[in-house]
Parts: sequence; structure tokens; C-alpha cells
Amino acid sequence: MAYITADQERSYARKAATEALTQVAHRIEGEITQEMQVAETLASSAALDHGNLGDFYREATRIVAARPLWETAALTKPDQEHVLNVLRPLGARLGPVADAESFSAVLRTRKPVLGGLGPYQAAIGKQLVSLRIPVIRDGELRYILTIGLLPDQIGTILGQAGLPAGWAGTVTDAKEKIVARTPDTKTASANAKAPAVQEAIARGGSNSLRTQTREGMDVETVHRVLAGTEGWSVHVGVPVAELNAPVSRSLRLLFAGTAASVGLGIALGLVIAREIAQRRRMEALQSAAALLDSEKRGALAIDAAELGTWRWDMHANEFSGCSRFCALMGLPSARSGETKWPADEIFAVVEPSHRSTLASFGYACLESGKSSSVEFPIQSDDRGEYWLRAAGRAEGPPNRRHLIHGVLADIDVLKRAEAERSHLLRRLASAQEEEQRRISRELHDQIGQTVTGLSLGLKALEQGLAKGDAGATTEQVRWLEQLAAQIGSDIHRTASDLRPTAIDDLGIFRAIEAYVADWQERYGVRVDIQTFGRDNPLPADVAAVLYRLVQEGLTNVLKHAQAGKVSIVLERKSEGLALVFEDDGIGFDPENVERDVPGGDRVAPGLGLSGMKERVGLLRGTIAVESAPGKGSTIFVQIPLEEPVTVG
Repeated sequence: MAYITADQERSYARKAATEALTQVAHRIEGEITQEMQVAETLASSAALDHGNLGDFYREATRIVAARPLWETAALTKPDQEHVLNVLRPLGARLGPVADAESFSAVLRTRKPVLGGLGPYQAAIGKQLVSLRIPVIRDGELRYILTIGLLPDQIGTILGQAGLPAGWAGTVTDAKEKIVARTPDTKTASANAKAPAVQEAIARGGSNSLRTQTREGMDVETVHRVLAGTEGWSVHVGVPVAELNAPVSRSLRLLFAGTAASVGLGIALGLVIAREIAQRRRMEALQSAAALLDSEKRGALAIDAAELGTWRWDMHANEFSGCSRFCALMGLPSARSGETKWPADEIFAVVEPSHRSTLASFGYACLESGKSSSVEFPIQSDDRGEYWLRAAGRAEGPPNRRHLIHGVLADIDVLKRAEAERSHLLRRLASAQEEEQRRISRELHDQIGQTVTGLSLGLKALEQGLAKGDAGATTEQVRWLEQLAAQIGSDIHRTASDLRPTAIDDLGIFRAIEAYVADWQERYGVRVDIQTFGRDNPLPADVAAVLYRLVQEGLTNVLKHAQAGKVSIVLERKSEGLALVFEDDGIGFDPENVERDVPGGDRVAPGLGLSGMKERVGLLRGTIAVESAPGKGSTIFVQIPLEEPVTVG
């Protein structure tokens, strides 16, 4: 039994080595992937779109200072001409390109490449790992962004894996150069096992399962290739003697047991107790590591959601919370750890009308033991009034609950969006009512008067026929024909305002051109319209929205802009539709645009723009407005188009 237990321990040790290897590999892969994403974000900087190297140099310097793994960031042209390096002043002369192999790989693949361990750089006294990111603009490879990663920081990640004493971990690049190792051979003692194990790993290569040190000590290794690293691998080495130690001890105990059964029983008991303790320690270590990883993930999720954690001790009548909680409440926080506050000070920053609601929330959590939430506004000097949502829960039996744990979220944007939407719906209803009044006035003032004239003309025609005056009768008939044509034109214009049939008859682009020409002739304002990509038809819903956007834009110009010229550009691209609407009118302030006009018979620019935003939002599009008083206005609309489904 002792031998079997020891052999199982050896299997557990091998399994633990494999699990440790997997954990280390996942952490390193995650860190490298994160750094690669940050580097790709830097490579997409808008400063490089216009060749503004000064802005890019400052942006890169800021990011390098914020990333522990980054030592430097450099920009190089495809012909290996250095443009800048944040370790040197902008415009300084720079040396040749290091790790030319990874540089050539980026030129060849136009994809990010993680190079190997570079040569020693005397200027900074370090060796760096090159992370190459292509900078592509308009399909052209303009630059290669090189991020110099610190091997020491990769070693720090490896060292935090919690390998048992005597075990060693190594990260190697594609050429099997050691990038990082643990424990660090610079600080290990001369008689420690780990440096010798490190040496054995290096001598064994990436495919060896067992190797030897120079002194002849056998070392068993496991390794794994890191995904997305162009051949990097991580290795964990365990001395074979350490793996076999439990088996050797068991054999010695068995031999001694042949001489003394009592001694054998005692020895077996000690071995079993030791094995159980070791197993429990390993399980405790694994549980602690899993708990720590879970806590880190929870903290990361809370940070990503920008939530503040808090605890409310109802017995002590005090709050404690993280720095994010203090920031949301507008209170100063401690430099590290949680900050404690008397409950009275927390309630003091809440709007007086909502303090009782917050108190009721706390008592409800204690009474029910279930999750609950409450929304309340607070007032601060820098933000004014804004809304927060607190969600929490009290644990434990009913008679012993006194602690409430929860999170705090900023919901001011959601609150404002709800208010804006309600306001928009009210204004859209008002606009609909205004449109109905307009149609009623047109029917009464135009078509009604014309029909009255037609009725009077028919009576005059009847009298002329009775008198037998052929000349007057003919003239009266012609006049009646003109009235009938005018009635038809008025009815057609009113119907077109409700539902433009020209979209179905002519297509959206020609329909818009016809409407613009009629509007220009009617109101005397010059309109220049340009269309591109008109050979490809638009979906019916997009075409209807586009027609209404042009209508509302011209209506706003007529009512508010006092413009002498309007420019409209329509472009249908494969990925979407673009509309640019520009006028040279009096302009306005988009941030403080009037919502209602006194008198109620005209609509301010805000309602027209809100209607346009609502229409564009229904199609998942975007709209932007640029304007200033006295400088005209420009509206930019982008509407995405779904790719047509092909069968074949």
C-alpha cells in the first residue's frame, strides 16, 4: 500500500507539473495577446493617417509608460529606415534594425509577428523581444511598429505560477533561446537545484521528455507550444529523483518491515500520514490558486464594468468601499485598500428626497436576504446632479444579518437617454399633429379654393350655354380645364408629401433629384446635388429613410437657415450609404439648439434633427452635425447596408 501510494504521488506530481504548465501557458498567452491588441490599437492611431509623427511620438510615449511589459516603441519604414524610437528624441539618428527575421516576416505576411530574444543593446543594457505590428493605410504597408518587450516581465509572470521548490520553468523562443526562467539564476544560491534543472531543460531541447544535467542528474520535463507566438514554448522541469523519492522511501520501509512488523506498522502509518498531508497541501495550493484566479477575474470584471464595490455595516452604521465607489460618490479615497465612511456622510451626498429610499433599501435587504437595488441622484460640484444604482444583498440567517455587500454603478447616461427618448416621443407626436394641420391647411387653402373656383366656373358655363354665347363658353371651358389641372397638381403634391410614388417609379436617386429640382424652383434657393454609386439599388426601407432625410433637411433650411445655397452629396458604397447635407445659412449651436419655438406653429432645428436621428437610428446608422452661429451647417449621415446573400 505504501508503494502504491508513493507511485500515485509521483503521478500526482506529474499531473501537477502538467497543470502548472497549462496555467503558465494560458497566462503568458493571455498577456501576449493583450499586449498585441494594445499594439494594434496604437498602430491604428489617427496620427499616422496624416503622417503626424509628433502626435504619434507623444501617444506612443504615454502608452509605453503605462505598460509594464513595454520598454520601447519604434516606427520603421518597410525599407528598414528608422523613423522614431521613444527612447530617443524625435528626429535623432537611429541604428540598424534588430531581429531582421521577424521584420522580414511582417513584410511577407502583413500580420503581427512576435520575434525571438534580440541581441544585447548596450544603450539600454538589456535584451528585448520584438513585437512587430504592420501599419497599413489604404492597402499600403507604410510602417512597421516595433514594441520592445521586457523578458524580465515575462519571467515575473512565470515566477507567479507557484511552482513547488526545486521545480524550474523556462520560456523559449522559436530558436530555443531562453527568454525567461524561474527562479532567476542571477539571484539563486550556488547549491540550489533550480539552476541545474534550468540547464538541463536548455540542453534537452523542446521535444525531450527526460534529460540530464552536467552532473548526471536526471530531469523530467513537460513543455507546451504557446499559441499565436510563432513557435515559442514553455517548459517545466522536475528532478526525477524528487519524483521517485516517495517510491524509494516506500521500498526502504518494506525491507525494514521484514525484520520488525511493529516498526513496519509505525513506518507505514507515518508515510501514509505524510502522503495525506502532502496531498492536502497540494490541494490547498490548487484551491488557493483557483480562488485567487477567481478573485482576479471578478475584480477584472468589476473594473471593466466600472463598478464600485461597497459594504454597509448596519450595526456599526458605517460604509466601506473601494476607490471606484468613492469616486462615484464624489468622496476622497485612501491610497490603497478600502475607505470607511460613517453612514451619515454617505447619506449627506444623496439628494434629500431620496435618502429615505436608500435607507428603506438597506432594511429590505436585511429583512429578505435577497438581492435588491435602488436608484438615487447625488449632487457634485464638477458633474452637477447625476444618477447612481446600488445593488446589494445581506447574507446569513435572519436574526444575524447586519452586513450588506453590493456594487455601485453610474446610470446617469441611461437616465438621460430615457428622458431624451421620452422627450423625443412627445416632440414626434407634436410634429405629427403639426403635419396633419399643414395637410389640412393645404387642402382647405389650395385645393378647396380651386374646387370653389371650379364650381363657380361650371355655373358660369351653364349660364353661357343657356345664352348661346359660343366664344365665351369656349374660353370658360379652357379656364375650367386649367383649374382641373391645378387641382390634380395640388393633389399629386400633397400625396407625394405623404408617400412619394417617385421612389417606386423612378428609383431613389432620380426621385430625390426630381424633388430637389421642384423644391429649388418653388422656393428659389440654389441646390447642388451629386450622386455616386447609383447603379446599385437600395433596400426599400433605406430608400424611404433617405428620401425623408433630404425632405427634412431642406425643410430645416427653408424654415431656419436663411441659406442661399445648399449642397447634397449621396454616395452608395459596398459597406454602406453616405449622405452629406451642407448649407451656407446662419448656422446654430448643436449643443444648445432650441427645442420649441414660441407660438407653436414652427419647429426649431432641434426637432428636425431629432427626427433625422430617430430615422437613422432605426437603421443602426450614425449622424453627426457640425455648425456654429454665422458659419452654416453640415450634416453627415452613415447608414450600414447588409451584404446580399448569394446562393451557389
